[in-house]
Amino acid sequence: MARNKYDIDEVMESKFDVHQLVRIMQYVKPYRGQLAIALFLMLSSSALTMLFPMFISEIMDSYIPSGNIRAIVIITVISMVIVLYSCVCIRFKIRITSRIGQAIVHQLRSDIFCHLQELPFSYYDDRPHGKIQVRVVNYVNSLSDLLSNGIINTITDMCNLIFIMIFMFALHVRLTLICLCGLPVLICVIVFVKRRQRRAWQIQSNKQSNLTAYIAESINGIRVTQSFVREKENTSIFNRLSDSYRSAWMKAVKYNFIMWPCIDGISTVTTAFIYVIGIGWISGELYGVTIGILIAFTSYISRFWEPINTLASFYNSLLTAIAYLERIFETIDEPVNVKDAPDAFEMPKISGRVEFKDVCFSYEDGVQVLNKVNFTANIGDTYAIVGPTGAGKSTIVNLISRFYNVDSGKIFIDGTDISKVTLKSLRKQMGIMMQDSFIFSGTIMDNIRYGNLKATDEEVIAAAKTVCAHDFIMEMENGYQTQVNERGSRLSAGQRQLISFARALLENPAILILDEATSSIDTETEILLQKGLNRLLEGRTSFIIAHRLSTIKNADCIMYVDKGNILEKGTHDELLALKGEYYKLFMSQYDFLLEKNNRD
Repeated sequence: MARNKYDIDEVMESKFDVHQLVRIMQYVKPYRGQLAIALFLMLSSSALTMLFPMFISEIMDSYIPSGNIRAIVIITVISMVIVLYSCVCIRFKIRITSRIGQAIVHQLRSDIFCHLQELPFSYYDDRPHGKIQVRVVNYVNSLSDLLSNGIINTITDMCNLIFIMIFMFALHVRLTLICLCGLPVLICVIVFVKRRQRRAWQIQSNKQSNLTAYIAESINGIRVTQSFVREKENTSIFNRLSDSYRSAWMKAVKYNFIMWPCIDGISTVTTAFIYVIGIGWISGELYGVTIGILIAFTSYISRFWEPINTLASFYNSLLTAIAYLERIFETIDEPVNVKDAPDAFEMPKISGRVEFKDVCFSYEDGVQVLNKVNFTANIGDTYAIVGPTGAGKSTIVNLISRFYNVDSGKIFIDGTDISKVTLKSLRKQMGIMMQDSFIFSGTIMDNIRYGNLKATDEEVIAAAKTVCAHDFIMEMENGYQTQVNERGSRLSAGQRQLISFARALLENPAILILDEATSSIDTETEILLQKGLNRLLEGRTSFIIAHRLSTIKNADCIMYVDKGNILEKGTHDELLALKGEYYKLFMSQYDFLLEKNNRD
């Protein structure tokens, strides 16, 4: 059976935390004035509509028997005015709460997104992007109505209950006490359902996250899927995840719908009992019950159970929202391990001297990637880093840019400990090109200018010419204004790398980091690119990671990295003369190319 990591559910053991509700109320606090207006409109409207059953009682018991038509007309006019006022109040309430709800959602989503921008690479290394995306979009959207209408409606319904009970007790105490007999039964139902309902919505939230993450992964990997004819297996996994989500949803909804039938049943039984008792009391002329009082009281009964039903629905929504809030605040509370120190200062203008002192680093506890690495890179020199896959080459350059914090040791640039300076001032003076040549949706001009928005068109074109990207760009239908899709699907791998290269060079960095910068470029383009790079690298400290050793032969220093440390260091000729690990690596590539040429 086809499986993947999304078939495994996350364990959720957290209990209901009221502090999360207190915390989300902080987003509502700036709008408390507008909410107060909406609340006043709804409460005043509700209080006035409570008079209708009283009007009916008075008409039935007094005005109709006495033939007081004038009083009936006056009450009718007053009732019409109340109805009109209620319509106006509802209209303004909807406008106010809709505006507030969207403002809160915007702020909450903005807080999540801004926090995601600051989280280190390690956070994204451990999580599927689809699981992150569902929290920013789906979960936040689900809170919109709760944070606007839900608050107003809940307070209004609670006040309505108080109003109704006051009117009911004022109308007839004994009948009111009979009506309240159904509440203990309802409380027992709530206690039974509450815990199961919360757990069901937690599971549903997890299943939705799994499904969204798998869809995102499948879309991003569609080329690999079709290349390996994995459509059937992937569909099987999707169907299983989708069916699991559907089952979890149906179970959660089942608990939701336990409430209103119970409330409806209790309401029906108590109403019927009131009719039986009331009619008996009318017939026996007991306790002052009249036809008008009975009609008015039964009207209040339906109004009494209506807000309870609404409050039960709100409670269901609240449990759902709590499951989502747990995930949202879990993301917001994710610690930013790589951040500015409290006393961080701006990095002075970089000259380019880089020094590693006893640097140790590990991505996971107990699995050390770098072990007391030491080296010094002089200003303006080019340093190549080579070694087997997984040796820690990319880790070294990532630490220079401080994408991760070192476990121990220090990294200095121009004698300044980089852990003491602000990240922005450090990275702004570096040109970085990663292995993944990411292209954003937009024009080619915008993609190259991404790291330096102040750059002119001429500067963008000059950078593109330096890396030999200008010619293929001009061959496209709109040149530099050609629209490219996310990840640059219209471009070849080599073209994406050249555009990313131009983006890195446009910043005019003091330190240039090229991680497999020429891995997807053909040999002819690589020769042209190397000429431009030789001019560009003058006066800059540069670090180049390359598997193709022919591209780094002219480096001032080559460092062979393996087993968490720098095993060999020197120029190309010095390392060949040493006949160590670099010599073996170089000769293996040389023999391969020689054999390939002989076959051709």
